[in-house]
Amino acid sequence: MNKVFSSGDLQAMDNRFRANLINSSTGYKPANLVGTNGESGSNLAVFSSAVHIGANPPLIGLIFRPIDESPRHTYENIKSSGCYTINHVHRSFYRNAHFTSARFDRDESEFRGCGLSEEFIDGFTAPFVAESKIKMGVRMVEEIPIRSNKTILIVGSIEVLILPEQSLKASGNIDLESVDDICISGLDTYSAVETIETLPYAKKAMVDDFLK
Repeated sequence: MNKVFSSGDLQAMDNRFRANLINSSTGYKPANLVGTNGESGSNLAVFSSAVHIGANPPLIGLIFRPIDESPRHTYENIKSSGCYTINHVHRSFYRNAHFTSARFDRDESEFRGCGLSEEFIDGFTAPFVAESKIKMGVRMVEEIPIRSNKTILIVGSIEVLILPEQSLKASGNIDLESVDDICISGLDTYSAVETIETLPYAKKAMVDDFLK
């Protein structure tokens, strides 16, 4: 038997219950740590909203909640410095990553508070996470307000991409299972990545053979 929620049901829910329900309704999402630098030092925050925007040029998006709800140190640092890092979360430190979402003071570094290490690469001014095996240095190129709920989409250009050589497949795909990547369901549930199959580029002539 299915559970059906109307828009009225959703609006009437407890805020935390609704946040968990809607966040998990889209399925698994990437787990990333976003590193920034500001006037008060380094900042690190876990994000599950990173989204591919395009490959040529290589663009990636991040969604930020309304900035008038509470301080948004990561957003403010990106706006002031123009650059940030996006670092994959792996099984070995997903708990450390999760607790970067706690409300640290502006002058407190989540790197130190959550037992993670800063790393600076190729003169990029924003800190990378040393423990992360797949990481990107990103420069902000566009800010898009989403009027319907006052969130903000930050679009960034990937300036540097770092990953283990053995994780890169001949096709250009990255073997995320080989680095023990973690994904997120909802706001607080972490799951391992498992490869089931890599399928060929889809062509209509293949449909009958592959769907038998």
